[in-house]
Amino acid sequence: MCIRQASIDDHEALCAVDSVAGASVERRNQIRNWLESACCCVAEADGRVAGYGVLTHHFYGQPFIEMVMVAPEFRRQGLGEAIIRHFRSTLTQPKLFSSTNMSNKPMQELFAKLGFQSSGYIENLDEDDPEIIFYRPAV
Repeated sequence: MCIRQASIDDHEALCAVDSVAGASVERRNQIRNWLESACCCVAEADGRVAGYGVLTHHFYGQPFIEMVMVAPEFRRQGLGEAIIRHFRSTLTQPKLFSSTNMSNKPMQELFAKLGFQSSGYIENLDEDDPEIIFYRPAV
């Protein structure tokens, strides 16, 4: 496995591993925007793109992992963890935030494994599925 900085040339590969992009022009456009304006990394496994992550600073000026996406055939192999650890290793700020839906138990388990704590939640983003905010000291 290898984690590297993403480039605009990765757009199609990221769309191919993203579970929403196949049916959503908006997600495909969002991926392009992330590639152009955010810290986006690619996880490669077996010589191909297997996942990606996006780190922004739009959450009250704090580092925020906006997306961790791993292709279904590569899940539960440590790629999501490697992406989050990669972002943590690049930060100089003392805090790191992220979020996931209350229904996304695998991501909540990953956050717990990596020492993140629940820091509240937001209702009404997705109907009947609150968004849980997670926090971890970055260093």
